[in-house]
Amino acid sequence: MEDIHTQGIWMAESLQKRTMSQEKIWLVITHIGDPKAAFLLVFPFAYFFSKRAGVAVLWVAAISEWLNLVFKWMLFGERPFWWIGESRLFVNREPNVLQFSSTCETGPGSPSGHAMVTAAVWWVVVSTLGSFLHSRTHSVVLSAAPYLLYVVMLVAVGMSRIFILAHFPHQVITGSITGFILGVVLSRRVPEGRPLLFFFSFSMGLLLGTLLLHAGLQQLGVDLSWSITLAKKWCSHAEWIRLDTAPFSSLTRDCGALLGLGLAQYWKPGGWSLPWAPRALSLAISSMGLYHVNRLPLPVRPQGLFYSLFFIKFIIVPQVVIVLVPGLVYLFTHKKKKD
Repeated sequence: MEDIHTQGIWMAESLQKRTMSQEKIWLVITHIGDPKAAFLLVFPFAYFFSKRAGVAVLWVAAISEWLNLVFKWMLFGERPFWWIGESRLFVNREPNVLQFSSTCETGPGSPSGHAMVTAAVWWVVVSTLGSFLHSRTHSVVLSAAPYLLYVVMLVAVGMSRIFILAHFPHQVITGSITGFILGVVLSRRVPEGRPLLFFFSFSMGLLLGTLLLHAGLQQLGVDLSWSITLAKKWCSHAEWIRLDTAPFSSLTRDCGALLGLGLAQYWKPGGWSLPWAPRALSLAISSMGLYHVNRLPLPVRPQGLFYSLFFIKFIIVPQVVIVLVPGLVYLFTHKKKKD
């Protein structure tokens, strides 16, 4: 693996050297590829285009990110920003690379969560859009366009992760392939109309099962906090280490979103029926609402409180998109029509 890692470092150096003038673009792309964006950006857009696609996006995002966490615990993948120092292979020639505000993630590096979740979630979006275009235009060229954009997006997200030293190229490739397979498989079975008990059991099962796995590995002498220690040691700015990039943040986000999806479908089975104009209004208001929900400051000490509030935050997300905002828009537009 040393040769693969070394080549990955030189590739990152070359990419930074050639494209440093596009630094802001790479940072925007890596934010778009953030698993969090699947819940806060892609989900509302997909839902107000197609209810089934929206539910599928949330479902696929949660399951693929959870699997990514388990894979990372099992594979112990390094990250470039700490491997450069830990490997001690660059004494004679130190690579000329920079870290960025999004570099210092604290979880293991393999496979790339950004690439894996992006590939899974956006497969749902492009396959839905491709089918829609084909049914409306019967044009193979137009219906194939979303799939071309899908490939371009995966390449761009992968390169952005290499550029900021968050991942090695092989981690991005394995993440993209795994995510694509998950997107195809999981999107075929979307839990629409399932009872609340299904989502509660699934959410709590993932949460408790993962905690038991963590405790079991710790009992076997496996130190699952090794990546956090290295991230703190080699990150060039201490403030770039954030608790919301820790593995348990991913876990609580996924479990909270799944439980929230069940609650939203319980409160309003089938969702609200809205024409296109009220849907667009609902999308705009939902996006603003989720922006403010995401910006809510959470106390980082004690960590148990942070994770509990993080869990609740993502329970709220489906309520905003599926129940609250479209319900208010429906009441307003319905009353207006009646008058």
